[in-house]
Amino acid sequence: MAKILAFAGSNSSRSINYKLVKHTVSAMADHEVRLLNMANFPFPMYSEDYERENGYSNSLVELKNDMAGADGIVISVNEHNGNPSAYFKNLLDWLSRLDRNFLEGKPILLMATSNGKRGAIGSLEVVRNMLPRFGGEVVETFSLPSFSVNLGDGDAIVDADLAEAHKAAVQNFLRKI
Repeated sequence: MAKILAFAGSNSSRSINYKLVKHTVSAMADHEVRLLNMANFPFPMYSEDYERENGYSNSLVELKNDMAGADGIVISVNEHNGNPSAYFKNLLDWLSRLDRNFLEGKPILLMATSNGKRGAIGSLEVVRNMLPRFGGEVVETFSLPSFSVNLGDGDAIVDADLAEAHKAAVQNFLRKI
């Protein structure tokens, strides 16, 4: 049984990326999954001055330790103007200051969704290229376009091809951990 840490790169209380992560980990019943709602993790905007004056928050250190203790990580990133949200970039900035290789050796299932037809693919690509800088290995990616149509508040991905692609991504990720 693997330990999996899962969260969305959004701090919105109504995050559709959090809903996608929650749906995804529901298929990982044979593993120990820790699902984090990042709406409960407010971090100040990173600056060297703030870091020097205040150091690192307990919640940041705990998150880094949770990542270190996981066998694999599931992340779904949101998109703002074709890029990851400022919240997620800020989170990476803080974590990398605490430990530059905070993802060292961690297999990652990286996903993204939006209500648009591109499924936050711009953000997905940016983050896919960023995470290896911190030691992570993105072993699978999955983009879910038109979230409200394809998953919404339902229990399953509606489009058969997307459902199969999601299932394959999850299975390949689980094989890697």
